[in-house]
Amino acid sequence: MTKNRFHESLTTDNAALLLVDHQIGLFTGVRDISVGELTHNVTCFAKAALRLGIPLVVTTTAADSMWGPLIPELRAVLPEGLEVIDRSTVNAWHDDRVRNAVEATGRDKILIAGVSLEVCAAFPAISATAEGYGAYVAVDASGTFSTTKRETGLLRLQQSGVIVSDYATLAVEMLADNADRLAPGVYADLDMPFATLVGQLAAAHGRAG
Repeated sequence: MTKNRFHESLTTDNAALLLVDHQIGLFTGVRDISVGELTHNVTCFAKAALRLGIPLVVTTTAADSMWGPLIPELRAVLPEGLEVIDRSTVNAWHDDRVRNAVEATGRDKILIAGVSLEVCAAFPAISATAEGYGAYVAVDASGTFSTTKRETGLLRLQQSGVIVSDYATLAVEMLADNADRLAPGVYADLDMPFATLVGQLAAAHGRAG
């Protein structure tokens, strides 16, 4: 039977996370998702990935000139000493340092989020797919500058064999088991508003008792 990479689960042993160009200047142009939601989602994604032991590769473009530094909320959750690779190439995968950093993780599934979706996330995802990686784009941890760009970016990703998902689904797939000792922390990191009320009520009830 032929092995189908679309049916292979993400795990904490086979995945790495590539965050591309979540920069202050680019965030000012995002229109397909609120800046607050995008900031929340990418920051939570990074926190959950780190808790799960997922290697992170983080990159910017022309941080000292065109687009500025990483958003401070993301910078604040990254490990001290993690190098943010600043590059000039449009496609992050075309920078040897970025590609080598991904290869050095030894993982064959690459989770990607970027601003903009159709360029910063899509281009390296398509390139990684062409080189045999399983590439996944977290759409809600990415953003772009118009509805048209979002729609055409998603179409191109799907046409290229990239798996499209959201940040929380990718994280819980890697978690795999809610009995894992990391589960409470991962869910707290993900900060999913629709999934926190019961826990909050239980905690409040415990304090009241």
